[in-house]
Amino acid sequence: MGRVLSIGILVAALIAGVAMYYLQVYHFYEEVRPVSEGGTVDMRITLADGGTRALPVRDFAGIDADSSPIRFRACFDTDLPQDVALATYESAEPLNAPGWFDCFDAEAIGAALQEGRARAYLGQKNITYGIDRVLAVTGEGRAFAWHQINRCGEVVFDGQPAPDDCPEPPQGY
Repeated sequence: MGRVLSIGILVAALIAGVAMYYLQVYHFYEEVRPVSEGGTVDMRITLADGGTRALPVRDFAGIDADSSPIRFRACFDTDLPQDVALATYESAEPLNAPGWFDCFDAEAIGAALQEGRARAYLGQKNITYGIDRVLAVTGEGRAFAWHQINRCGEVVFDGQPAPDDCPEPPQGY
């Protein structure tokens, strides 16, 4: 009887483990497209004066999930606007993407940023409260985007009141 019960527990644990893996790595993600291709992703870049401008994109591949505001990842080609100063992003830290989304390699993007082969820009500040869209663009025009928790979000999500220079968090934070 003990052996049957042990096998049953192991089988249940295996099924639960496989289900959790599938849900985390595949199930919640969906492909997204930019607005310019009839999708919902508005790819913008922030100017040094705080305004934003639509960013032209080509060969776009993107994923997102409703389960977390930091699951957005995208890869595309772009031509950065040359007629204006752009807001850089000093604390850019590319976040890992699921292995099957192979155009986005966080380690390689991070190395390109550190070595100066890519530059980080603010795509959109507070795309969701406390979350910024960050862009990394190489000299050849290959670009990568992800969502990253900003300074205000780190404080508020940790249960502290928003610093004076941060926007007021929405109800419920």
